Amino acid sequence: MPSATKTGSIRRSVALPPQLVEEALSNAPEDLRGNFNRVVILSLQQYIAHQKSAAFEREMIAMAADPAIRAECQSIAGEFMPAERDGL
Repeated sequence: MPSATKTGSIRRSVALPPQLVEEALSNAPEDLRGNFNRVVILSLQQYIAHQKSAAFEREMIAMAADPAIRAECQSIAGEFMPAERDGL
């Protein structure tokens, strides 16, 4: 189990292919290229954000295909139809 440091960080040892490290550093923002730890942190943050976004998109697609949700949306749209016609 990893131990937390005084700063609250967790130290982990990982084995990475040299080509992956080189590619990560060469594609990192210029100001981060000398700080591999920050590159890893930024990469993990972006990975997590991407995974959350992809999960949200999958959920929205599933909702859009759900007949009950589609019927409810159609009902709501019907209720607002008179307001759309009043020219406001």
